[in-house]
Amino acid sequence: MRSVDESTLSRFFHVYYKEAQGDVVRYYVMPLVSLNDPNLQLFLQELSADYDVRVYSRYGEIVLEVKPRRESHRLNVILFILTFLSVTFTGSMFYGSFDLFLGLQFAVAVMFVLGSHEMGHFLASKRWGMKASLPYFIPFPTIIGTLGAIIKQRGVIKNRKALMEIGASGPLAGIVASIFVTYLGLRMSVPVAPERVEGAILLGEPLLFRFVASLAGFDGQFIHPVAFAGWVGMFITALNLIPVGQLDGGHVMRAMIGERAEVVSRIFPFVLLGIGFVFRESGVWFFWGLLTLFFSMQRHPKPADDSPLPASHVLLGVLTFAIGVLCFTPVPFTIAESL
Repeated sequence: MRSVDESTLSRFFHVYYKEAQGDVVRYYVMPLVSLNDPNLQLFLQELSADYDVRVYSRYGEIVLEVKPRRESHRLNVILFILTFLSVTFTGSMFYGSFDLFLGLQFAVAVMFVLGSHEMGHFLASKRWGMKASLPYFIPFPTIIGTLGAIIKQRGVIKNRKALMEIGASGPLAGIVASIFVTYLGLRMSVPVAPERVEGAILLGEPLLFRFVASLAGFDGQFIHPVAFAGWVGMFITALNLIPVGQLDGGHVMRAMIGERAEVVSRIFPFVLLGIGFVFRESGVWFFWGLLTLFFSMQRHPKPADDSPLPASHVLLGVLTFAIGVLCFTPVPFTIAESL
């Protein structure tokens, strides 16, 4: 871990008092530039790669507090186990009676898809010199047993190429895993369904799912839980590629068109609300329209070098958004009373 560069610190602050308390160092400062100065923000981002950084007011004085980060993977492991159990239980109940083996197959497939997505971000962050945590899986009693996974990234985004690769890597890795899992699941035999099913979940089929189904020669009505895990991966890809705020799609859009992405970020929630109003069957897009209104209020951090992308990376962005379109369905799912 590098030490705080106090010579660089002096470019932005006049330090009139410094105190150390354990491993916490507090600098009492007078700002020499605006706290919103882009260069100051880049310095604080770079510092945050190794330290927990806070700038706050204390009794009328401005304090810059830095504390070395202590990396521990205990929480990652606990959340992974809880999420695996939650997803296993959910998958075990898909066909009415409890079937642990089906649940385990579903859990392995879901965790593989989500893990691939986050590992894409992890490797891209490492490639560009940013610090990245291991995935934090989120257990939650939904129809898939989880709200997905996140990783924490720290440090300076060097340029738009880095931003593009970090934003696109997760969806691209995730969609490769989703295609594999979908194909595998559609080739697997489905438990014998009763003649009449109560409370079935009807899935909307994205174009990519239909294409994989045609490759697998699938023409049935019920799908194996592993295939559902692949569908989940496609749905999550579509959600992540919404070009708003700091979603993956927001990163990709910011890399492609620069600060004009803020306009897209503010408009797109209303596009989702419109889709949700037209297709009211599941209410998913109306909910996401409201949610992304909050996401759009957070400005995207500016890369250190905000020069335009080369053509190769623009093409990567177009390809990434095209995959998002192929994963989109206007009515992701509805609950049927009976089939």
